[in-house]
Amino acid sequence: MRCTNKLVILPIIMSVLLTACSNSDYSLKYTMNASDYSEKTGEVLDTFASDRCVVSGNIGDSLTLTEKTCCGLFDLSKKETLYAYNAHTQLDPASLTKVMTAIVALKKGSLDQALVASDKVIITESGAQKINLSAGDSMTLEQALHLLLLYSANDVAVLIAENIGGTVDEFVNMMNEEALAIGATNSHFMNPNGLTQDDHYTTIYDMYLIFNEAIKYDKFSEIIQMGSYTTQYYTSSGDLKEVSVNNTNGYLNGHYDMPAGITVIGGKTGTTAAAGHCLIQLAADTSGNKYISVIMRAEDTETLYTEMSSLLLEITS
Repeated sequence: MRCTNKLVILPIIMSVLLTACSNSDYSLKYTMNASDYSEKTGEVLDTFASDRCVVSGNIGDSLTLTEKTCCGLFDLSKKETLYAYNAHTQLDPASLTKVMTAIVALKKGSLDQALVASDKVIITESGAQKINLSAGDSMTLEQALHLLLLYSANDVAVLIAENIGGTVDEFVNMMNEEALAIGATNSHFMNPNGLTQDDHYTTIYDMYLIFNEAIKYDKFSEIIQMGSYTTQYYTSSGDLKEVSVNNTNGYLNGHYDMPAGITVIGGKTGTTAAAGHCLIQLAADTSGNKYISVIMRAEDTETLYTEMSSLLLEITS
């Protein structure tokens, strides 16, 4: 009888302790935990899966970062978090949003699918990156993904969303559903391009989960490694219009040197006044082991790449 009583009490104690840890680590206003997701969808979400890095707080203290910068460095081979600072703080992701846009497009669409623009592709926000699409212009999803990921074209993001989702709003719903399925429960998207909008946010850790999902798609991995891309798409009048773009990643376009012993494979940049300067990318060491590194809210481009290089050097330290 005594053994039976102890066995009954122990799970209760462990349940209380685990619940307390969960509430402490994930106390953000908009958090949906694994049990909430399972109840909503009927699916089981393994938050601490063996194939993922886990972050419960700040990890490492050797970097000198500016006050607002948040970052994370994740070893994909060992499934280990090497560095994390404010990894669960909700942040404006700017164009890092487009990684999730690409995931949904690759999952729900086909590369040879023809996308036709409506007048909703017209972006009027000052300084927004775009290729100046007009209503009636058309291209394939494969072309659009290149322009989305390499050049970060905001109008192309809308083109993808309308054609894959039927409407932009429905596509955004698909983005949020996919985020939950991935386990990015501290994220919420309001648009497919990352232009500043209320209730549009993610975290360093969620971006690791999202990017880690994206690189499972061969086409995504292929595109982010390219230095440049040239294509022709059809205008509404049936004419062909050529567009050439360069990769916005400073390591891949030659504006910044890769750290010694590290190869930057590819990634995604993002910049707005609200989000600051952001970068998530895949890198490898001299043994071929791969890592995801992410910095968000850097104060300027120079700071972004200086801090990213320092973060990547943690791999070799």
